[in-house]
Amino acid sequence: MDAVLFSWREIAPEVRHFVFEVPGLAELRAEPGQFVSFRGEVNGRRVTRPYSLAGLPRGNRFELCLNRVREGLFSPWLFELEPGGRVEMQGPLGYFTPRRPFRDAVLVATGTGVAPFRAYLQAPEVTGSGAQITLLFGARYEEALLYRAEFEQLAAQNPRFRYMPTLTRPSASWQGRTGRVQAHLDEALAGRTDLDVYICGLKEMVEEVRALLKQRGFDRRQILVEKYD
Repeated sequence: MDAVLFSWREIAPEVRHFVFEVPGLAELRAEPGQFVSFRGEVNGRRVTRPYSLAGLPRGNRFELCLNRVREGLFSPWLFELEPGGRVEMQGPLGYFTPRRPFRDAVLVATGTGVAPFRAYLQAPEVTGSGAQITLLFGARYEEALLYRAEFEQLAAQNPRFRYMPTLTRPSASWQGRTGRVQAHLDEALAGRTDLDVYICGLKEMVEEVRALLKQRGFDRRQILVEKYD
């Protein structure tokens, strides 16, 4: 089936929030954490790329959060797509979904790896579960803290949600955490090993966090991962 671009907005330098819709479909069914696969021909090559849903679908519309990879094949093409443009799609697919019943958890993300966690935090089975949830989110610059206002508002409204952003290249005015997410993992865990940890981002970060968790006594079944490279 095809997806049609409905709208887009820039949410950080070289990062866009896209809204697509599926013509002729009343409702797109998806679990938080799933992805869609886009297919197309770019420069004579057939290309398929998976992109995590950046929110729960609403009717036949769904959201994606993508950064432009300058040397990439597909993302530059998507950044040139105008509303009304079509792209071949398959899905939603994938198993990086919240466990049921959802229990206390730490969500660890860097960059656009926060996209599936935005969907998690829109899901009643997650936010309505009564679980204590911490989002540890790393970016380079303050302007790259994707969906910051949404997460800050949720933290203000829900005492069981904690938002922990950290920057690796902070400005002089930044008063928050600095460094990579790995440096703040122990703070996020608060000494606990009886919770689940979901990790999404580039391979190096994912593997380093997973290794740290194993050193702290976490069982592999408590660690759920999604890698973006």
